[in-house]
Amino acid sequence: MVLSELGQKITASFRKLNTAPIIDDDLLDEVLKEIAAALLQADVNVRYVSELRNNVKKRVLLETDVGGVNKRKLIQKAVVEELVRLVSTDKKPYKFEKGKCNIVMMVGLQGSGKTTTCTKYAHHYNRKGWKTALVCADTFRAGAFDQLRQNAAKVRIPFYGDYNEADPVKIAEEGVELFKKEKYDLIIVDTSGRHKQEQALFDEMKQVAEVVQPHDIVFIMDSHIGQACFEQAKAFRECVNVGSVIVTKLDGHAKGGGALSAVAATNSPIIFLGTGEHFDDFQTFDAQSFVSRLLGMGDLKGLFQTITEAMPLDKQPELLSKISKGKFSLRDLYEQFQNLQKMGPMSQIMQMIPGMSQMMPQGAEKEGVKRIKRFMVMMDSLTDDELDCVVQMVDSRRNRVAKGSGSSHAEVTQLLDEYKRMEKMVGKMGKSGLFGKGGDLTQLTRNPGQVMQKMQSAMDPRMLQQMGGAQNMMKMMKEFGKMENMGGMMDGLGGMGGMDPAQLQNMQKMMGKKGGRR
Repeated sequence: MVLSELGQKITASFRKLNTAPIIDDDLLDEVLKEIAAALLQADVNVRYVSELRNNVKKRVLLETDVGGVNKRKLIQKAVVEELVRLVSTDKKPYKFEKGKCNIVMMVGLQGSGKTTTCTKYAHHYNRKGWKTALVCADTFRAGAFDQLRQNAAKVRIPFYGDYNEADPVKIAEEGVELFKKEKYDLIIVDTSGRHKQEQALFDEMKQVAEVVQPHDIVFIMDSHIGQACFEQAKAFRECVNVGSVIVTKLDGHAKGGGALSAVAATNSPIIFLGTGEHFDDFQTFDAQSFVSRLLGMGDLKGLFQTITEAMPLDKQPELLSKISKGKFSLRDLYEQFQNLQKMGPMSQIMQMIPGMSQMMPQGAEKEGVKRIKRFMVMMDSLTDDELDCVVQMVDSRRNRVAKGSGSSHAEVTQLLDEYKRMEKMVGKMGKSGLFGKGGDLTQLTRNPGQVMQKMQSAMDPRMLQQMGGAQNMMKMMKEFGKMENMGGMMDGLGGMGGMDPAQLQNMQKMMGKKGGRR
């Protein structure tokens, strides 16, 4: 992704700032020039780049007059805040209401990935417990009906469309009325792709909007067309009330910066980013979190949300209680593998952890996912007693599991070796007293030095180094502890936010460090 290159270039400029003995006007100009060049290469509009550069300069000049200001931190903070301002608007996205029928209409250019995005959007909310449905009002493009119907079937979401009807307004009206009667929480209407030169299609879009009365009109913006997005987005905004934006195709070689900065034309917030063809390649967009991940600073808030969605709150205290006693079975390991799969692509998770965004080697994620799936197939062949580690895994049992899962004796041994490593680490964590009674981390605030020593003795040194050292781990725990709405998690998990040591160990395994067959 070209945007990751942008992040690396800006981070390199910050590094130059940190290593310089004196911060003078010449160095500031040099750093801002490098950042401006990186933004222009990412296809950000030159007017916005110029504004960013001038705003940072003004702020630094104004605030350095005040005594006791750290100039390095001030410049970095100013740049980050200007980048956040670049990709955000004051307008808030529409907030859906449970128990009410929420209607969303998708509009955009032809080939922007609108039909696939409709399915991703429906799938995203369906996983969160919303009753979602799809309506195909695209009668212009051949194959749109079949594509949306097949996509809806894959993610098991109800679909409405009429192969023989040519009037998209009638289809949209009938589909929305049908799902309204069936009390669906969220109805997504897919419309024909169009551009500003096609006045007839723009009139049709207005008619569909008047009939279905959507609560939110979402503009699908293709990142590949860069700054050309600006004029198109402006035309859509003038025609219908665009409420929010989804930027697609950010996984390819698109520079992306042009599309992200073109959001200013719609004066509407970005709500999601499309980062691939799979239905799970769909990231919730938060300007602060996006910029933070882009610059390799992590996103602990996003990590916390991802973990809590993947791992039910009612199961977290039970697991942490087991770990506090030094107990960890193959069944627990299986559950952790399941939770990891729910968390989404591991590269995204790595970006959320400070200092780990660049640590995943290219291609390692796919190998790691394959490896975990192989392990889970083997574990499906285990009996209840074997999963609960009541019986010893002798050779005859290993051979049976290998035959039942279509794997080799050596692969089953590899799975058990990985389990033993994790069990050993969990045992150390329990014996060290790092987790208090019930699995909390109250000692973290009382005696952080002692907690750090215990952590270093309990965890694999290589893994601790991968996580940025004990101090980085401490910082993460403290940040989790500060977060709002922790509720019952704080009682059962202390400041750890559900990311138990076994889960962190799994992350390392998935990074491909030991991937592949042995």
